[in-house]
Amino acid sequence: MAIEIEKKFLLKYLPSSLLTNGILIRQGYMVNEKERVVRIRLAGDKAFLTIKGITCNAARKEYEYPVPQQDAKEMLQLFCKEPLIEKTRYHVEFKGFEWVIDQFSGDNQGLVVAEIELDSVDQVFEKPDWIGKEVTHDSGYFNSNLIKNPYSTWQIK
Repeated sequence: MAIEIEKKFLLKYLPSSLLTNGILIRQGYMVNEKERVVRIRLAGDKAFLTIKGITCNAARKEYEYPVPQQDAKEMLQLFCKEPLIEKTRYHVEFKGFEWVIDQFSGDNQGLVVAEIELDSVDQVFEKPDWIGKEVTHDSGYFNSNLIKNPYSTWQIK
């Protein structure tokens, strides 16, 4: 059983000089409930089927499997509700940790978040100066909720 422990943050500013080799991601949800999500993702030339459980204190069960790219394209079209999540993902190394910066497009244009995966919920890490407010526990920022309530429709951003 795989456990994902992830913390999510808004950015104070976009560290543009660090954003290289971005990967275009398109993902949709076949099951999108509070207790579980089943997602299909195209990331560059790779594709994955991912099943995630409910988040509890920044941790949740996660299972991820590679699938053929053509199958993923068909699943996005046939089984996923619109809008799809569209974003460019950048990987940034900082003090021994890999940060992921997601710059959203489409219906979530203007949203940028950074995530860090940890080995334990209480693992200590240093934040880069571009990291702002933590939104780990704000479900509005979950990708699975951004298809229900896209960032472009938020009154206060």
